[in-house]
Amino acid sequence: METLEEKYQQSLDWIYSWVDFSMKRHVDDTHRFFKLDRMNKLMDLLGNPQQSFPSVHVAGTKGKGSTSSFIASAVQAAGYKVGLYTSPHLVEFQERITINGQWISKEDLVALTDELRPLTEVVKDTTTFELTTALAFLYFKQQKVDLAVLEVGLGGRLDATNVVDPIVSVITPISYDHMAVLGNTLTEIAYEKGGIIKPGRPVVIAPQHEEAMAQLVKLATERKAPYIQVENAFSYHEVSHSLVNQKIQVLRTDNPNAREPESLAREELNLNLPLLGRHQMDNAVTALAALDEIKRAGFKLNRRAVKRGFSQVVWPARFELLCRKPPVVIDSAHNGDSMQRLVETLDEYFPGKEFILIFGASADKEIDTMLKFIVPRVEMVVASQSIHPRAADAEELKNLIEPYGKPVMAFHRMEEALPEALKLAGKQKGIIVTGSIFIAAAARVVWSEIKAQQLQLHQETQD
Repeated sequence: METLEEKYQQSLDWIYSWVDFSMKRHVDDTHRFFKLDRMNKLMDLLGNPQQSFPSVHVAGTKGKGSTSSFIASAVQAAGYKVGLYTSPHLVEFQERITINGQWISKEDLVALTDELRPLTEVVKDTTTFELTTALAFLYFKQQKVDLAVLEVGLGGRLDATNVVDPIVSVITPISYDHMAVLGNTLTEIAYEKGGIIKPGRPVVIAPQHEEAMAQLVKLATERKAPYIQVENAFSYHEVSHSLVNQKIQVLRTDNPNAREPESLAREELNLNLPLLGRHQMDNAVTALAALDEIKRAGFKLNRRAVKRGFSQVVWPARFELLCRKPPVVIDSAHNGDSMQRLVETLDEYFPGKEFILIFGASADKEIDTMLKFIVPRVEMVVASQSIHPRAADAEELKNLIEPYGKPVMAFHRMEEALPEALKLAGKQKGIIVTGSIFIAAAARVVWSEIKAQQLQLHQETQD
């Protein structure tokens, strides 16, 4: 008889057996797969589970996951049952679908996958992400969530998640990414991301490049969607920061009482954020703007719940400090804009500190632009790669880094790269691991193994 683990693995194998763009290095004639007709058919066959719960829909290039986590954590802290759908996962597939911070169980995932299997006989050429999204919707319906926070996979307009009618849409910062699918200008990319803006439904717009903001405001105006521009609607600043958290103060300034009920930041609100960096302050205030709209939709939210929820948020591999001495930081920056933010955060939290960089990236990303920002900030580089099919070869990365004149070496496996970097860092230098979520995840796993080995050795020595 098959074990649960075997059934779970078979379910994952089946989900991954369909067209999976996350595994592709290049998107060519497969543009034809980006459309919503298959997803709409799937939803009809399943009885439209996405209509059984209110939702918040979050698109953007950067900060989607962090912003979604802030929203979900605050609503949960107010006593609600909250589903959260994000991608990709760091280590386990189950991370993508959670309720009140708990991953979907392997039993539930197997059962729901079995429910989906026969439908692929009717809906041909479906994709891995469409099936995963359908699975999340079914699970949230089955578990009777009070609210689901849904992160867009790619783009927005034609993303599988865009079959919902959310109580509020959220657009986090937009920058250049996935240009082969979304377009080569910020206007084109913003048009695709802004595809989640629904007629008459409010949309929260995070601070943006001027070109992207103009397009998003245009779309919202055309669709008669009330829009909240975070940088105009709120005044906020950092009060203090440490390697544990940052404290910020927020005030709603755009006539907050003009729409009832009152804003959660109608008076100055002090927030404690475990996620570090100026960009996380922007993400938190964007989430707060969305929470105002959720409150207007009838949810009983108060300032206490927001404070508690924000202080408890967990979102790994985003300027995550694995160790203080020496500092070992992992971050999921994967394009030029996010790499620039990372360098600013390093300078803010570790001014003048020398770092060794472990760099790995997906082959289809703007690697040269990322290197331009991060390599000048570090003393030397260890090129590496994750086991993901899209990972750029470590030796090829080494060749791209050599012209910067910094010492560089290449290791194909993180199991070799991280110990080598630790040896080179000694007690004086820090280590920063970045370039993709996959390389950050690999470092997180290897770090855990190193610490477990050290603990075992210590126990054996004590015995």
